[in-house]
Amino acid sequence: MQGSFGTIDIGILILYGCVLIGMGIYYKRKCRTADEFMVAGRSIPAWAAGLAVMSTYTSSISYIATPGKAFDSNWHPFIFSLCIIPVAWFVCKYAVPYYRKIKLISVYEFLEDRLGSWARIYGAISFVLFMVGRIAVILYLASLLLNTFVPWGIVPVIIGLGVITIAYTFLGGMEAVIWTDVMQSIVMIVGIIFCAITLTYDIFSQPDYLVQAAFDADKFSLGSAKLSLASQQHLFNRTIWAMIIFGIIENLRSLIADQNCVQKYSSVADERQAKKSIWIGMLIYIPLTAIFLYIGTALFAFYSLGGHQLGEGITKGSQVFPFFIATQLPVGLKGLVVAAILAAAMSTVDSNLNCSATVLLLDFYKRYFNPKIGERQSIMFLRGTTIAWGILGTFFAILMIRAESILDLWWQISGIFGGGVLGVFILGMLRIRLRLWQGLVSIGVSIVVIAWATFMRDSFLSEFGLQIPDSWKWAECNLDVVIIGAVGTAAMMLAALVFGLVNRIRDIRA
Repeated sequence: MQGSFGTIDIGILILYGCVLIGMGIYYKRKCRTADEFMVAGRSIPAWAAGLAVMSTYTSSISYIATPGKAFDSNWHPFIFSLCIIPVAWFVCKYAVPYYRKIKLISVYEFLEDRLGSWARIYGAISFVLFMVGRIAVILYLASLLLNTFVPWGIVPVIIGLGVITIAYTFLGGMEAVIWTDVMQSIVMIVGIIFCAITLTYDIFSQPDYLVQAAFDADKFSLGSAKLSLASQQHLFNRTIWAMIIFGIIENLRSLIADQNCVQKYSSVADERQAKKSIWIGMLIYIPLTAIFLYIGTALFAFYSLGGHQLGEGITKGSQVFPFFIATQLPVGLKGLVVAAILAAAMSTVDSNLNCSATVLLLDFYKRYFNPKIGERQSIMFLRGTTIAWGILGTFFAILMIRAESILDLWWQISGIFGGGVLGVFILGMLRIRLRLWQGLVSIGVSIVVIAWATFMRDSFLSEFGLQIPDSWKWAECNLDVVIIGAVGTAAMMLAALVFGLVNRIRDIRA
């Protein structure tokens, strides 16, 4: 069912887009050096950097896919957010002091310092490829919502959102990214709280509380407590243990090895401010996740009883929240909530673009092709790669249209591109020195294991009309897809630790 915008809704969205472009133009005059483009001259206050870190976590993936997951299954994604607490403590205790001491901008400088150039290249390549997938998923989800209200088709909407985000990121650099993130975070929080209040009134205001349907369907469960890491036939049965492993590994990767987060908390003045920004961002993210999941559960209750019907074209959980906004919210407030979701999307895409440009400059172009590059050339390169990566992400967002479960797809992308990177960072922290060929073999082991865990399963091959032959059933992977990254990390570390032990024995004998 096609939603509709009133004049006020359209006005809100036009004003929002103009403000974003205006902020990009305003900060362009303050973005005259590569350092200002990448880390805003390290002049950002901790509270603003904290909101920006939080916005990196909360994109349209959170706004649309997380309620969709709660609608389809239960609250098992909440375990992911709870794992942030011990991870944030660990990062503030051990990683932030070192990062601030060496004044890094690209986090992959750490890998070269500890392990060698091979590790830096692997980490940087994984990151920039990962960002293309992340940009694609986020743009697609935001466009899925906006397409509910406009008659243009989803492809032009994806392109339009991509162009606007590229424009203000291209102009203003990291300072524009962070201050637009602050504005977008406020809009996002107001919008999501309003939706939660509206749905709460709808499901509790009648004599027969609609929320009872959610309790009856066990929608508030955190998952199965069964001691298993295997894939489950239904997401209701996804185990708590699989989510704990995924939550610890993915949050560690985000705060230690993800240029998005590191570059934002590197934009503040000192170590104390960096730690403060991490805690601000994470302690806002946890309750926000609960609200996102509550909305998905409330939507299940709303459409299960009381005569409310989903549209004929609604086949995926990620489509339900956009449908509710289109058909249930009043004029004016509808525009505010849509602006909030677009804010969530753009606040993540802009930092993805800026950080990808930073890595491409520092870890590749300046490191290997033009070490003496000047300020003017650096700015031109940063802006050029911002455009290029924005176009790539927009293209792959169009390819996302056929995806079934966007959150599961995103978790899988995270595992494939991010799985081995955390292992390399842990090896760096442990100071495990490897020869070049040993590092490459360790990476190769990780890639092979991730490929096996991703593709060697009937659920994947069936999409292409294939299945694993009976003679190869012994090699089928039955692990939950969310721990693919953890498996890749473990495989790399095991191989590297064996090589490290052999090297130490050789050194002792020598």
